[in-house]
Amino acid sequence: MSGEALGIDFGTTNSVIAKSVGPGEASLVDFAAPGNSVAAVFRTALCFWQDAAIRTRLAPSGLAHEAGPWAIAEFLDFPQECRFLQSFKSVAANPAFDTASVFEKRLRFEDLGRIFIDHLLERAGAALQPLPERIVVGRPVRYVGARPDPALARTRYDAMFALLGREVHYVHEPLGAAYGFAARLDHAATLLVADFGGGTSDFSIVRVQEPGAAQRCIPLGSAGIGIAGDRFDYRIMDRLVLPLLGKGGTYRSFDKVLEIPDGHFTDFGDWSRLALMRNRRTLAELARLQHSATDKAAIARMIAVVENELGYPLYDAVGQLKRALSTQTHAAFHFDSDDLTIAAEVTRAEFESWITPDLAQIAETVDAALASAGLTADQIDHVFLTGGSSLIPAVRRLFEARFGDSRIDSGNELTSIAHGLALIGQAPDIAQWTASD
Repeated sequence: MSGEALGIDFGTTNSVIAKSVGPGEASLVDFAAPGNSVAAVFRTALCFWQDAAIRTRLAPSGLAHEAGPWAIAEFLDFPQECRFLQSFKSVAANPAFDTASVFEKRLRFEDLGRIFIDHLLERAGAALQPLPERIVVGRPVRYVGARPDPALARTRYDAMFALLGREVHYVHEPLGAAYGFAARLDHAATLLVADFGGGTSDFSIVRVQEPGAAQRCIPLGSAGIGIAGDRFDYRIMDRLVLPLLGKGGTYRSFDKVLEIPDGHFTDFGDWSRLALMRNRRTLAELARLQHSATDKAAIARMIAVVENELGYPLYDAVGQLKRALSTQTHAAFHFDSDDLTIAAEVTRAEFESWITPDLAQIAETVDAALASAGLTADQIDHVFLTGGSSLIPAVRRLFEARFGDSRIDSGNELTSIAHGLALIGQAPDIAQWTASD
C-alpha cells in the first residue's frame, strides 16, 4: 500500500471527497455549509453575481461566485441578480458546448470546473491541507449525450483538475464503489456494481479474490448509458410542467397552424442548458414565438421561467416528488410562483409508466455489461446498487428480477464511490484501475 490518497467523486448532482486514513481505511471529508453546519455531500452547483468592489483570489475580476450549498443560498436570496448553474458536468463530453455566458464573461467547462474545485477545497478547510500526492477522480463509464466525446472530456477534466497540482488518476465510478464493497467481503465473489448518478447509469463487474490475495479485485467488464436521475426528473417535468409552458401547443405561420417544435423545450431536460437559456438571443426567439402562438399565456409562462431563473425551484419540486414516490405509493407535486402555479397528485404507478422506456434501456445496458465480462446473470454473486436513483422501487425491481432479491445489496448511496476511490488510491497497482481514455 502507498501513502495518503484522495478520492474525488465529481458528480452531476453532488460531489464527495474521501481521504485515506490508514491501510485499507478511508474517511469522508466534511465541508462547511450555511448555518455553521457541515456535510459530506457538496452540491455540484455554481452561482455568479456581479460586484465591482470584489477583488479576491476567487473573484479577481469582480465576477463573484459561490459553489455547493452556498451557491444555492445565494441564488435563493437574490435570484434576479444571479446566474445559477447546476450539473455542468453533463456538458464535459459535448463538442457543441463551447462556453457559458455569465454576465459579460464567457467561461469554458474547465473554467467552471476550476472555480468549483477551488470552492470545494476552501470549504473543506484544514481537512485537505496539505493535499495528498495521489489523487483519484471518478469518471463515468459513458458520458452524457447522444455523441459524447470521451477524449474531449478527458482534456477538459485534465485542465480542470490541474488546479490541484498533482498527477490525477481517472477510474470508472462504479469501480470505486466495487472496491469499497469488496472490503466488506470475507470470501471470493463476482460482483456487479450499478451506479445511478444524475447524468449516467454505469455498471462494472469485478472478480473479488480471497482476502490476502496479491490482487484482491480484478475488473472484468463494464457498460454505461446516459440515462439516470436527470432523465427521470425530465419525465416528470415533461408530464406536469411543460404542457403549461406551451409544449404540445400551436402557432400561426402565415395561413397555417403548426405544432410548436419540441426543440423549444429541449433545454428543460438538462439542468446546465436550462440555466443558460437566459440570454438575449433565446429570449428574443421566445418573444417571437409568443407573438405567433395560439396560447400566448403559455409562452409567457415559459419566458417567465427563463427570465426569473425558476429552473432550480422547479426541479427542486420535481426532486421532492421523485423522492416521495420512492417511499410512498402516491404524492403531491406542488410549485407556486408569481408566474406559475402547479398542483397535482401523482401515483407511483404513473411515474413508473413515464420512465418505462428508460428502464428498458438501462436493462439492455446491464446485459451489455454482462456480455463484456463474458458472464451470465446466474454467475453474479452480489449486486451492489449505489447512487440516488437506486432508491427508486422500479429500478430495484429490475435487478431483483434478473438476480434475485438475496443477491442485492445497497447503502451509502451518495458516498460509496468516493470512499472506494480513496482506497484504490492506496493500491500500488493503481494503473490496472485507471480508465484508458
